Amino acid sequence: MLTVTNDLTYDQRMQRICTALSEEGYAVTLVGRLLPRSLPLARQPYRQHRIRCRFSRGPAFYGEYNARLLRWLLGQQFDAVCAIDLDTVLPCYCAGRRKNARLFYDAHELFSEMKEVVSRPWLKRFWLAVERFALRRYPVVYTVSQGVADVFATRYGIQAAVIRNVPPTRIAEDSTPAETPYLLYQGAVNEGRGFEFLIPAMKELEVPLIICGDGNFMPQLRELIRDNQVEDRVYLKGMVTPDKLREYTAKAWLGLNFTENLGLNQYHCLPNKFFDYVHAGIPQVTNDYPEYRRHNNEYEVGLLLPELTVDHIVQAVRRMQEDHHLYARLQQNAHTARTDWNWEHESQKLVALYRHALDDEQ
Repeated sequence: MLTVTNDLTYDQRMQRICTALSEEGYAVTLVGRLLPRSLPLARQPYRQHRIRCRFSRGPAFYGEYNARLLRWLLGQQFDAVCAIDLDTVLPCYCAGRRKNARLFYDAHELFSEMKEVVSRPWLKRFWLAVERFALRRYPVVYTVSQGVADVFATRYGIQAAVIRNVPPTRIAEDSTPAETPYLLYQGAVNEGRGFEFLIPAMKELEVPLIICGDGNFMPQLRELIRDNQVEDRVYLKGMVTPDKLREYTAKAWLGLNFTENLGLNQYHCLPNKFFDYVHAGIPQVTNDYPEYRRHNNEYEVGLLLPELTVDHIVQAVRRMQEDHHLYARLQQNAHTARTDWNWEHESQKLVALYRHALDDEQ
C-alpha cells in the first residue's frame, strides 16, 4: 500500500516504483485523490484507488484527506504501507500499527523545508513536529537525493536510502529535435522555481520557451509573461501526460531546471526533470547546488549557474547557442550518463530495500 496526495495520473516516480514492486511479485495498491478535472486512470500492473475530497487545498484539505485516507486504510488488508511525504505519514502510521504492517517512508521532498512551509513559521513548526514524530518511528526511510538523506542523518541519526528519480532508458529512443529549437521547462509551476528571473530573460532571447506543468504560481506566471511582453515566445502547455511530456522533452533543444535557494528542500533537490533531460540527450542549464554539482562532476551534462539571475540565464543560453563544441560535448555526455543513471539500475536498489525489510518481518 503506497499513498500520495496527487491524482496519480502525472506521478512518474510512483508509477515506476509501483510497477517495479509489482513486477517483483508484490500485490501493490497506489492510493491518491480524485480531483474535479482528473483524467481516467491509465491501466497499470498494480491496483489504483482515488479518494474524493470536498476541499482541494490548505489545512481543510489535508485534514479531510488524512481522515478519509485513514478510514479507507483501516478497511483494507495489507502487510506493508508506504507514506509518500509528510502529508500522508500520520494515517499510514496509525493504520500500519493497527494492522501490524511494515512501515516505509518515501520522502520526495524535504517537506519541512519547502518554500511554502518555511515562509510560514507556524506551518514549519507543525511539519517539523510531524517529521520528528515520523522519522523516529518509521523503520525504513528512503528519499530522492543524498543531500536530503544527510539532513535526516544530522537531525535524527537515521540512515535513509537514496532512490533517485531516474527514468527508464526507453525514453531515449524517441529523441528527435524539433525543426524550430526551443527551451523547455517541465515540472511544477510553483513559488521559488525561478520564473521571476526566467521570464524577464526571455525578452533578450530569441529562442522560444515551452512550459509544461501547473501549480500555485500559474496566475503570477501569466502576469509575468504579460508584463514582460513575451507572449509571442513563451507557451504554456499546462499539465500533460507522461507520454506527451516525453515527446516535448525529446524534441527540445535545451532543458531548464531552476529553483531559488529559499530553503534546504530547494538546495538539496534532485528532481526527475534533471534526469529526463539527460535521457532525452539534451544539455541543460541549472543551479550550482550540491546534487547537481555532484552529478555534473560525474558526467558533465549541463551548465551550472553561479547565481540565479536574469543576466546569468541569458549568458548561459547564449553560450550554448554560440559554443557548438560545448553543446555537442554536453549532449554526448548525456548519452553516456543515461547508461548509468537509469531506472533499470535504480529499481534494483528499491526492490532490494523492500525485500530486505519484508523478509526481516517473516
